[in-house]
Amino acid sequence: MRILVVTAVAAERDAAARGLPPSDGEPAPSVPGCELLRRALPAPQAAGGTGGSPGTVDLLAAGVGPAAAAAGTAAALTATAVAGRPYDLVVSAGIGGGFTGPAPVGSVVVADAIVAADLGAELPGRPDGFLPVSDLGFGTSEHLPPAALSAAVARAVEGVHAPVLTVSTVTGSAERAADLASRHPGAAAEAMEGFGVAEAAALQGLPVLEIRGVSNPVGPRDRAGWDMAAALTAVERACGATGAVLGAWKGPLS
Repeated sequence: MRILVVTAVAAERDAAARGLPPSDGEPAPSVPGCELLRRALPAPQAAGGTGGSPGTVDLLAAGVGPAAAAAGTAAALTATAVAGRPYDLVVSAGIGGGFTGPAPVGSVVVADAIVAADLGAELPGRPDGFLPVSDLGFGTSEHLPPAALSAAVARAVEGVHAPVLTVSTVTGSAERAADLASRHPGAAAEAMEGFGVAEAAALQGLPVLEIRGVSNPVGPRDRAGWDMAAALTAVERACGATGAVLGAWKGPLS
């Protein structure tokens, strides 16, 4: 299995890489404008860890926001497909904000839906004042990760299995947090890249996961309440547990 993990910045990429064993095979592919790190999937425990890696993991820090994430993901997917070494699965990973209640700081959220939360149009006539891009007839507002796989990953990382919202502007007020929670009941986290990664993956018919370590509550911006170290530790732990699930996965990636 060949997996592409996409983060926003190098600190997230490096945390994810620390959770995975080193690769002793071929180096990461060369992609113009991108620097990829290569790691391996852990060998299944049932095999005693002696049967070699069941696959590779390439990690890319593509930049902040959905546009940069989509562009970097698309570049890596296209270059490897053209080279005859396509990926089987794409993972958006990194830190994010957690909605109060389901996702405290330091916890992990695994998306059961990747939602473009602010892609659309203001519409004062609607009760929520917003019309998503899907209702405008211009594509989709949501991508669904493979249900069985994302649920298995959530169990393995002891995380919350719930929608993750992609936003272009980090929430900084109680009013916006309440608005997002009202429009997207059950959402557990917000981040800035998942939907962009999912859009690029969907164009090539690839499944996608999103995994977030929570660094701060969604709401009023208070940097004193952020814990980046705990969130990055959560990313490292989650990527290690996810690698173990994928290394032993026998089900479909759909």
